[in-house]
Amino acid sequence: MPVRLNLTRRTVMAGAAALGLLSAVPAKAQEDPIKIGLVAALSGQSAKSGEAITRGIMLALDKINGEGGVLGRQLELVSRDDESNPGKGLVAARELVQREGVAALIGGLDTPVSLAIVPFANEAKVPFIGPWAAGTPITKNGAEENYVFRVSAVDEIVDEAITEYLVTKYGAKRPGMILINNPWGESNEKGLLKALEARGMEHAGIEKFESNDVDVVPQLTRLKENGADGLFMVANVAPSAQVVKSLDKMGWDVPIASHWGPAGGRFTELAGASGEKVHFIQTFLFTDPEHPLFVKLQEMFPEIETLADVTPATGIANAYDSVLLLAAAIEAAGSTDGPAIREAMYGISGVEGVIKTYDTPFTPDNQDALGPNDYLFSQFVDGQIIPLAD
Repeated sequence: MPVRLNLTRRTVMAGAAALGLLSAVPAKAQEDPIKIGLVAALSGQSAKSGEAITRGIMLALDKINGEGGVLGRQLELVSRDDESNPGKGLVAARELVQREGVAALIGGLDTPVSLAIVPFANEAKVPFIGPWAAGTPITKNGAEENYVFRVSAVDEIVDEAITEYLVTKYGAKRPGMILINNPWGESNEKGLLKALEARGMEHAGIEKFESNDVDVVPQLTRLKENGADGLFMVANVAPSAQVVKSLDKMGWDVPIASHWGPAGGRFTELAGASGEKVHFIQTFLFTDPEHPLFVKLQEMFPEIETLADVTPATGIANAYDSVLLLAAAIEAAGSTDGPAIREAMYGISGVEGVIKTYDTPFTPDNQDALGPNDYLFSQFVDGQIIPLAD
């Protein structure tokens, strides 16, 4: 146990004794844990996603600390609930950096929350790693010195993937968009328009809706009347469920290619049986109960009995890999100084994550570690997210 020393002016002035005491201060600092801050929705409709991120981080910390930590120090998680509120997310990030002294931030489950934190992270020169929010401008934020990294999906890449899927799988020629009315929806609107333009395709309309809307029949009716033969959907669990229920109310059976919002909770419990028709992007799925990380997950969280109890696995995997990459950068930097960590992020190689092995995952021009080859399509079946058959 480190000894706490109460230094008075008199003792500090005591020559050799003072030198001995002062030399003990950096030794103690070396023994203190390195704090990692988490800002995520830990309550509300996105709580399952926040739980998944937390579990992924805890699994990574258990591995790293069990192997001796980083720079000879243990890693410690300090969490704050942003309640999916951008203002609260920014306050939480400031508190973690300025009061808790975290070496880095992880989180930003919702794109609007992440976008609120980005300017602060860049100004404070504190690395901010996103394991979930996919808004393109999060990492492509225009900062001269960009401290924001991501191990997650990216809207503009997802939009290309779901466009190709809807066209190839269902032969869609005039798809419509039903998008949540926030910066995440705006990010995907740009990406989808770009993907359609690249194919010389027109869309059947762009409809927006709010997260608390209980009926989106008017928006969907306009898309149907305008000839939509497929839908792009971008929203989190509850609003996505409202889209599905509104389609059922209309009796309109139309193919849906979705961003990964439905994966963030018990989607089919809210949407009903038709929720299984929604096909969406993921970056990782547990398909084998013998997977080493799943086994470890069950050991750490005994309430997890089957694969169906993990919702969503992508949050666990993204967060797990994020911490491994951050730890590798801190070790390489030999410091918890923000600029040193940022620079070391560009030199990462040979880090074996659960999604893949990372070799130079980040460059100053691309601070997203995952790309289109890391995506897979999935759906809910009996409450479990499973990959779509080829």
